[in-house]
Amino acid sequence: MQLKNSIEIEKDTVKKMIHLYCKSKHGFKKQLCQDCQALLEYATERLEACKFGNAKPTCEKCTIHCYRPDMRDKVKKVMRFSGLRMIFVHPLKAARHMLKNIRS
Repeated sequence: MQLKNSIEIEKDTVKKMIHLYCKSKHGFKKQLCQDCQALLEYATERLEACKFGNAKPTCEKCTIHCYRPDMRDKVKKVMRFSGLRMIFVHPLKAARHMLKNIRS
């Protein structure tokens, strides 16, 4: 079994958080609404372009704010909503993200 790198893990975590948000707030169950899909694509693009690579801190602790202000606000809204709920839906991902945030 091959381990995923840090960026891939973070992309998967963000994807799950956005899906959880969209399902609860917009009623989309299997696929994302247009706005949430655009947010996911933007977040994925930003993660892939991260200059820190696999050594990147969580975005909250990052010294470089690479998100546009409007997208940063949207991601914060998603994170606030989905963060606690992730503990119940994806407990290992939530724990890994919290530990990484503490270590950063």
